[in-house]
Amino acid sequence: MALLETVQAERIAKIARLKEAGMDAYPARTGRTHTIGQFLENHGVLEKNSEQVALAGRVMSVREHGGSLFIDLFDGTKGQCYVQRDKLGEAPYDLFVGTVDHGDIIEVVGTAFSTKRGMPSLDATGWRMLTKSLRPLPEAWYGIKDEDERYRKRYLDILLSKDLVERFERRSMFWNVIRSYLLGRDFIEVETPVLETTTGGAEARPFVTRHNALDMDVYLRISVGELWQKRLIIAGLPKVFEIGRVFRNEGMSAEHAQDYTAMEFYEAFKDYEAGKEMITDLYRTIADKVYDTRIFSVKGFSIDLGKEWDAYDYCALLKKEYGLDPLDEHADWAAALAERGISFEQGVDFGRLVDIAWKQIRKTLSGPGFLTNVPVYMEPLAKKSVRDPRVVERFQIILAGSEMGKGFSELNDPLDQAERFARQGELRAAGDEEAQMPDAEFVEALEYGMPPAFGFGVSERLFDFFEDISIREGQLFPLMRPR
Repeated sequence: MALLETVQAERIAKIARLKEAGMDAYPARTGRTHTIGQFLENHGVLEKNSEQVALAGRVMSVREHGGSLFIDLFDGTKGQCYVQRDKLGEAPYDLFVGTVDHGDIIEVVGTAFSTKRGMPSLDATGWRMLTKSLRPLPEAWYGIKDEDERYRKRYLDILLSKDLVERFERRSMFWNVIRSYLLGRDFIEVETPVLETTTGGAEARPFVTRHNALDMDVYLRISVGELWQKRLIIAGLPKVFEIGRVFRNEGMSAEHAQDYTAMEFYEAFKDYEAGKEMITDLYRTIADKVYDTRIFSVKGFSIDLGKEWDAYDYCALLKKEYGLDPLDEHADWAAALAERGISFEQGVDFGRLVDIAWKQIRKTLSGPGFLTNVPVYMEPLAKKSVRDPRVVERFQIILAGSEMGKGFSELNDPLDQAERFARQGELRAAGDEEAQMPDAEFVEALEYGMPPAFGFGVSERLFDFFEDISIREGQLFPLMRPR
């Protein structure tokens, strides 16, 4: 019999022993009076008053000491229980020793006391099983070392790693700081459709699924409701935002996942220049409140969010690096990339070639900085620049060689939007699955009039930047191929 099967058989036999003693191995209710955190916080008063306390948690270790046991109990906070044969009684003590294993979840009743070394503890006078575990936990000292196994059994990874628990606490703070920041500026939090008949707001290959009731295919959204939120601006809501999941049927990398959390907001009567100040303040606020610092070391870059942010010119950087003008439609970017040994798919659109060239430059930029002066063909949803109609009023946040957020003056000219959607439709017809889908109903909404507006979006990639980890490492349960 395999080792695991042997262990499980032994533990199942212990369930039978518990039943014989009249104890349920999986009761529905607990008599817990305090969390372990509350017990430790109020230990002095509880000890002075000899107040009876009931704690509940997972057994993380059992240490025998002179015929007694010290138990480390964990409910999110670790505490110590002292189990003595004399205090507990012969039969309950023997049942404890004979049935309780590392990993079980138990309830312990007793009174507060301090050990000779001053350790706050619970002196047990009673106990019962709450959940009998059938599989042994990995040794806490070693944890789970295999990355694939860690992701598949994230619940164990988190249970055995305090650092990981703290990371996901920071992740929660990260999103709540953003939410509080926007709510404090009178934004309304909204929810927009996840299932769409036309995807919009980004250039990405969508997931397709079937809507049985309506007998049609629908798509999982690829942005946080950009075109829906703009409809709300048209409806007269001046400031809206949403935090939610996004789904993109694309490749996997350290910065790319198929489903992830992102935020987008839209504010009427504001443009991208005015938005820069707000975004700088937002990023500094996140750093201050979640990390208590504005200085980060990420991917070999030293980043100071507190300094004046750099200005990067998209067209100027490409001209300097490649000697080609991205605004020149006749420039041979395929030759320039091939000359440098940079791979690309044959027949790919001009704009994709320029984007591939740009990403080589981006890797070298530290930031923090705003990237501007991006050609119109790169952004179908941003307003053209008054200064040069060949580029759009868009900025991207550059941090440690990556893009960490994007904002622009929203395109509100329905005729211009229709033309750009038509161009995207041509790209899709030519085989570009990431080109945006034309949305006639959105154009119709624009025809009723949308005020000038600033829009901005950022994903959980920013959190991963602060942590200097991959996007999969930053997710609770990253997608895994079934075994």
